[in-house]
Amino acid sequence: MKKRYRPETEAVRIQIDKTHAQEHANPMYLTSSFTYDNAEEMRAAFAGELKRNIYSRFSNPNLQEFVDKICAMEGAEAGYAFATGMSAVFSTFAALCDAGDHIISCRSIFGSTHTVFNKILPKWNINTTYVDIKSPEEWHKAVQPNSKMLYVETPTNPGVDLVDLKWLGQFVKEHELILVVDNCFATPYLQQPIPFGADLVIHSATKFIDGQGRVLGGVTVGKKELIEEIYAFGRSTGPALSPFNAWVLSKSMETLAVRMDKHCDSALKVGEFLSSHKQVSWVKYPFLASHPQYEIAKKQMKAGGGVVAFGIEGGLEAGIKFLNAIEMCSLTANLGDSRTIVTHPSSTTHAKLSEDERLKVDITPELIRVSVGLEHVDDIIEDIDQALISSKA
Repeated sequence: MKKRYRPETEAVRIQIDKTHAQEHANPMYLTSSFTYDNAEEMRAAFAGELKRNIYSRFSNPNLQEFVDKICAMEGAEAGYAFATGMSAVFSTFAALCDAGDHIISCRSIFGSTHTVFNKILPKWNINTTYVDIKSPEEWHKAVQPNSKMLYVETPTNPGVDLVDLKWLGQFVKEHELILVVDNCFATPYLQQPIPFGADLVIHSATKFIDGQGRVLGGVTVGKKELIEEIYAFGRSTGPALSPFNAWVLSKSMETLAVRMDKHCDSALKVGEFLSSHKQVSWVKYPFLASHPQYEIAKKQMKAGGGVVAFGIEGGLEAGIKFLNAIEMCSLTANLGDSRTIVTHPSSTTHAKLSEDERLKVDITPELIRVSVGLEHVDDIIEDIDQALISSKA
């Protein structure tokens, strides 16, 4: 029996079989299809009697290596890799929900996921009820006879709120719901929802898993019987991850732990700095004692992650001045990069929500999201500080 190592080691050492060249780093399998020695072998592969790669829309060695690493870190039975995080989100819903089904979701979710719930799934009579992630009583009220799935982000995007995964695991078991957790902000290094009762875990691998803003990717991992349905959907509809991107992401997994240690250490220092700044009205970071769910964060996360949210004194006008005064940090809608990124969610990532929808999840005009990068933390703080001072002028 093969020895199992600690998750960080598995992320480095898991590899598909070497070729005759005995390469140390696995090659890229940039092929659309795979060949067979004879007709019977090909028939058996297509019939599922022989475990073989058939076509890279179905499976590919590079994709399998990447998925295996995520599964090892998350404690999952199986997984499927997608072209983007949103293709993983949508395909998971589409594969598992039927017309007439009902989904319960925390209200604080990524803007594109809101669009899927509000405009796309209703076309197939799949409807969603939103609940406040901080109000457990709302979860019970939201359950309907046709409820099938419960979806959460924790920490949430962009407000870094949390839900108690242990409580949620008991809740879905009581109501016989499929629990799907978007673990993008935490990464599988900092948080593993499956031991708490999650059935499936989703990542936008574009973010911290890649970690350098190079490629797009997504992945869903979890219970084998559910992944089989997701695989069948993906095989027919074609949202698969490219072999090249899978190779990049698999290599990125080898440095995930060390990168996240640095992201978390710097993010905590940025959060502490912002907490005492006169131009800042509030700060949220899971491992700051002032965070409303600080005790939950300490219970289910190894560290607080790389994202800090704060409110700038002076509202929208001050926020615009702040962003325009940034010198080193990047202005973009991405996160999880080696470079520090500052974003104004209400005008970018969540702009398609109505003002009322944004306010219900505390996405106010004063909210700034900082994805803390790998630069020297003093340089990050100095850039934010000078931009905050400029926002007052």
